[in-house]
Amino acid sequence: MQEDRRVHLIIKGRVQGVGFRYFIYTTAINLHLKGWVRNRASGNVEILAQGAHKKINQLIQAARKGPDMAQVLDVDIEWDQKSPDLPPFTILNTK
Repeated sequence: MQEDRRVHLIIKGRVQGVGFRYFIYTTAINLHLKGWVRNRASGNVEILAQGAHKKINQLIQAARKGPDMAQVLDVDIEWDQKSPDLPPFTILNTK
């Protein structure tokens, strides 16, 4: 069994108002990941996700592409220690 990994992503570009959060939410649910996605006041989208390393990599690839109307310019990736306190994947309010 693969060990879980935790990743924090900041997605930059035209990623708000294009269904990006819902796209990430449905992708993460389908991959059985825990964590959350939210818009940032800066115009970026922030993701915290935890799950099997292979599935986290699939989420990162989805985030690099985004939904059809999105234009992803950059993805900042920061790997972190896994945590037992992450909820089932959800969409949080803007921070």
